[in-house]
Amino acid sequence: MQEVYPVLFTITEECILVEVPDLEVLTEGKNMFDAVKMARDAIQLKLVVLEDEKAKIPRPTELENIELSKGEFAEEGKTIVSLVDADSEEYRRQLEDCSKFNIKKLKDIIAYKKKKA
Repeated sequence: MQEVYPVLFTITEECILVEVPDLEVLTEGKNMFDAVKMARDAIQLKLVVLEDEKAKIPRPTELENIELSKGEFAEEGKTIVSLVDADSEEYRRQLEDCSKFNIKKLKDIIAYKKKKA
């Protein structure tokens, strides 16, 4: 599933706080680049979980209907809204590739330790 969700980014002195209201997702990043990356990752993970649970996936709210003052972190700093794209199928492939890599790496470590013993 490919989708674009509105994301609230609240800029504080310490970090960028991130909220995806439609998916009830909260995260943060150390700077704006990291915050967008974290938002995308959190959205994609939430979509994969919802798909796996066969749950209803919320449609994105239109940008003009987003109220910055109602954000979870509205009192913490200056909040802006931006769209972040997500692709749950690509994210799922990345998770599977990572799992395959980790299993192969684990098998290599076990084989190496057996050879050393």
